[in-house]
Parts: sequence; structure tokens; C-alpha cells
Amino acid sequence: MKVTIKHWHAVAQWRWDTGPDSSNDAENEDVCGICRVPYEGCCPSCKVPGDDCPLIWGECTHVFHMHCLLKWIGTPASKGQCPMDRRTWGALLSFVSSIYIVVLTPLRAVTAERTVTQPAAA
Repeated sequence: MKVTIKHWHAVAQWRWDTGPDSSNDAENEDVCGICRVPYEGCCPSCKVPGDDCPLIWGECTHVFHMHCLLKWIGTPASKGQCPMDRRTWGALLSFVSSIYIVVLTPLRAVTAERTVTQPAAA
């Protein structure tokens, strides 16, 4: 008997590795503390989960979607503190891809200004 495969649809599943404690109390540990969306999903700012919606670990060991945390830190109510335990926020750079380190600079109150020059009229 010969079988010919005409179509094949692969299915995959992935999960963020949030550390050794991710198996304990899975209902509370696997969601962003700000938006309450699972880490495998995407934050409200994104449309597709994955590398475009990265996670960020704090020195306090809390984990958030990076976009959620950046919005939180940008509000006056945050006072630069972790939304879970109110310690001064500091990111663990060992868990953050080097691509996203540039995004972390607003967390340290560093601002950059862009200037746009217009071409001279002829």
C-alpha cells in the first residue's frame, strides 16, 4: 500500500522559560502582573506573540511583558517602582536580549532627542 501526502499542516507550541519556579502555582506565575495576559500570549500593545513581545525580568525577580512595563514606568504613579512589590525597578540585563537594551534606557531616566532637518528649498 502506497500513501501520498498531499498537504501537511505543522502545529507547534512554545513557552517563555521564566525560571525554575514556573511550575509552582502555574495560574499566577504564567501571566504578566500588569496586563494579566499569559506570557505565551502577547501584550495588549502587540498583535503577534513571540520575539516582538519580549519579557523582562526585574532585579526583584518579577517578570512582565516589556511593553507593559515600559507603559507602567512611563506613568507618574509608578515612581520608577516595580508594580508588584514597589521596590525601585531595575532590569536584569542577563535575561534581556542585546537588541532590547536600547529600549531599557528610559527606565534609567535617560532621554534622547531626535532632530529632523528639512532640505533647503531650491
